[in-house]
Amino acid sequence: MTKTLYIIHGWTYSVEPWNKTIKLLNDNYKIKVKMLHVPGLTDPSKKVWNIDEYVKWADSLLPEDAVVLGHSNGGRILLNLLSRQPARVSHLILLDAAGVYEPSKKRDILRAISQLFAPLKQIKILRKLLHRIIGAGDYEKAPENMKKTLTNMLDSDRQLDISKVKVKTDILWGELDKITPPRHAQKMHQQIKKSRLKLFSNWTHAPYICDPEGLALAISEVMEAKR
Repeated sequence: MTKTLYIIHGWTYSVEPWNKTIKLLNDNYKIKVKMLHVPGLTDPSKKVWNIDEYVKWADSLLPEDAVVLGHSNGGRILLNLLSRQPARVSHLILLDAAGVYEPSKKRDILRAISQLFAPLKQIKILRKLLHRIIGAGDYEKAPENMKKTLTNMLDSDRQLDISKVKVKTDILWGELDKITPPRHAQKMHQQIKKSRLKLFSNWTHAPYICDPEGLALAISEVMEAKR
């Protein structure tokens, strides 16, 4: 019997890197994947999005009994949806998900530096150098409307209450993830009562690139598991 998995991808402008994992899921494990193309990223949009609009977008596309996987920013969208509608789907899989807010003096200092040198951003070379210094590579690559959207996404983590998620949840995470580090996985596991956590020693933030075979197997196992 073929099962269906809905995926909301992370901050990327192409889902092509997912192709091998999707093929393995379909061919080896009889899991049909429906990739939801996120507005402004893989689905073009010129508007500035906020988390409320992304929640409404996801809510409009997911069936009530969906098994859904959220990677990185996709996980953030799903956590916000399920914090408001705790049983909206039947099974949530969080893959190196975003959504944990951590106060950061370093980030605040770097933002202040960025604002201080704002006039220099008109000079392309200096702008790229500044963003490299403050660790904002994705921000630099994004079009203007998505730069504002990315800021909205990061700021939304302050209000997110992950403990309100009540649905069956599996948390799959790479120990080598430096973007959403494993301590975020531990926090999500502690706050979501119906959750299981599995860490993978060879995974980075994008296991669909570094280990598509292992990712496909891990997804199939959590979809098959009874509890």
